[in-house]
This record gives sequence, C-alpha cells and structure tokens, in this order.
Amino acid sequence: MKDADDTSRAAGRKPRAGAEAARYAVLRRLGPVLKHDMVVNLQAISMMAEVLNARIERAAPSPADFQANISKLNRLAREAVASCLKVAAWIEPGEDQGIRLAEGVDECMALLASNFNFRGFAVTRDVDETDFQVWRIAVRNLLVVSLITLTDTATGPCHVHVKAEVRNGIAEISVQVSPREDPVDALSFEPSYRHLDWADVQALADAESVELMRDGDRITMRMPRAVATAPLQIAPV
Repeated sequence: MKDADDTSRAAGRKPRAGAEAARYAVLRRLGPVLKHDMVVNLQAISMMAEVLNARIERAAPSPADFQANISKLNRLAREAVASCLKVAAWIEPGEDQGIRLAEGVDECMALLASNFNFRGFAVTRDVDETDFQVWRIAVRNLLVVSLITLTDTATGPCHVHVKAEVRNGIAEISVQVSPREDPVDALSFEPSYRHLDWADVQALADAESVELMRDGDRITMRMPRAVATAPLQIAPV
C-alpha cells in the first residue's frame, strides 16, 4: 500500500510529465521553422564566399573590393551567430527573463508567420504598446501552443486574431480562429509531428502557473507581471 509521500510524488510527476511532453511536441512542430531561421544566414555566407572565390579566380580584385567583400562576410557571420543563438534560446531557454508584452507576442507570431502564410491563414494582431513585462518563457510556451492547437483544428484557411492588453495589472492574451470567407489559394499541410490539442495547452499553463480559458475557437490566457526576484549583482570595476 502506498504511503502519503509516494502518492504525493506520483501526483507531482504526472503534470510535470505532461508539460514536458507538450514542450517536446511544440519543439518538434517548430523544428522546420527553427531550422530555416538557423540555415538562411549560413546559406548567405556560403553564397557570398562562392562569389568572392569566383572573382579571385577571374582576376585579382582591388584591395578596396576585397576589403568590402570581407566586411560583408563578417557582417553575415555575425548575423548567422545571432540567428543561431535565437534558435538555441527556443530549444534551451536558460534563465527566464521579462519581455515587453508586445515584443513577446511579436516573437511568437514572427516565428509562425511563414507557415501560416503558406496555409492561407490571415493573421492580425491588436496589442497594447506598453512597458508591462511578462515572463518570456511563459508567453512563448503558451502563445505558440495556443496558436498551433487552434490552427490544427482548422479544416481550411482561417483568420487568426491575436489580442493582448493589460487589464487590472494582468496581461490578457487571446487567440481566436475563424474561417476565411474570401477565396484563397493555400498549400496542403501535414504536420511533421503530431497535432497539438487542448491537453497540451493545459499542461503548459499549469506548469507556468498561467490562468487559462477556452471558449470554442478562442483561447485566453492571463499572465502576471514579470518581476525579477534574483538579487542585484554589482558589476566588477
């Protein structure tokens, strides 16, 4: 017969396992997008290097032209490093940080923009421009999983509307999906991994302590202000 401690540990493992499974599913679904974002700048470096090599083979470029090309390669390399670091932050977030509400919403929408465009989804946003900050990991997890979950249930091109505002000291973000009435060409879509569902959204909301509501094709999440709790550190002189 299990004692109270065993029962408590088992109860704690179940929601944690559900959240981890949901995070893994979200990352699998984001895989193609993250790979594209990481590779696009690396391809630009490769193309620039080929162009420079061709110029050198045809004739020795002038020092000014050579320096300009090297400077461009350096710029592309820095952009590639920054892009890879951004992708890595989605895979391994590290220490959580606060982010302005509008910036957090835009990060998530930008990540899914090309996928939604190919599928014929019209995406709109209505976001308060405020200094109010939410936790970056929470908004990434909850907004992305909500967007994917609702669009997974769509039978065709839809209108996706994201609204974010601050109400009574809480950030309220809603995602709503409705069928498009105007005709639009869209590519057939089959996810690279399983469809996400309401259980995934709930598991991540529980893990992030985010209040969650669903009304048909609308999901609303309420997030508290991000307040730093780590002690201030004095920078070395």
